[in-house]
Amino acid sequence: MFEKIVGIGVDSVEIDRVRKACERDHFVKRIFTEAETSQFDSRKIRAASDFAGKEAVSKVFGTGFSGCQPAEIEVLRNEKGAPYVNLYGGAKEIASQLGIKELKISITNTLDTATAFVIGCGGSQEFSEEEVQ
Repeated sequence: MFEKIVGIGVDSVEIDRVRKACERDHFVKRIFTEAETSQFDSRKIRAASDFAGKEAVSKVFGTGFSGCQPAEIEVLRNEKGAPYVNLYGGAKEIASQLGIKELKISITNTLDTATAFVIGCGGSQEFSEEEVQ
């Protein structure tokens, strides 16, 4: 049995572009949740990573942000620093309609760019031996 891939998404953003946007309080409140802003570092690299994650999730949906707001896609880190995604409102509804039960996210940064890759997984899928080979 394999997890069924419902969608994939990838996004890269320029860290400086997001850092400058974060100077506007309106941008931060419209895009990020309080939990996300509490995890930002002073250089706002985390903000760029989270923004790339939100964009990548919206690409998994195949809709962009149509039907949901960026703050309805929350990118956080666990105690070991691994990113994970929480969905709310319209984003949660879209995921449910698509049959997405889990979002797997990976984030990487260079000095200039933050990149996120997301896989939307649904129910399990069985393959015959011929299909697996």
